[in-house]
Amino acid sequence: MSYLNHMYGRKPLVTNQKESNKNPNRVTGGLKAQGVDRFTMVSEDGNQQEIPTVQYVQSLEEQSRKQRAAITVLERKLARCETSIEQLKSVISRS
Repeated sequence: MSYLNHMYGRKPLVTNQKESNKNPNRVTGGLKAQGVDRFTMVSEDGNQQEIPTVQYVQSLEEQSRKQRAAITVLERKLARCETSIEQLKSVISRS
């Protein structure tokens, strides 16, 4: 039956978006080095405006997301250390 389901059944939605294990700092730096981090738009009156590309903004978002995750982990470790220190202080003060 699986063969028939495979042949005639509905196919599951496949997401093409894979999570990247690349270092976001290097991705952002690479985009800057290639010169594809922004493009210039010229309006009808001759004013130029530099606009960041979508890829560059996404790399910055990924960079900040990873930094937020690292900060969260460090805050948890700090809270554990502070709790341990407080417990040790109370043990020492009882002695």
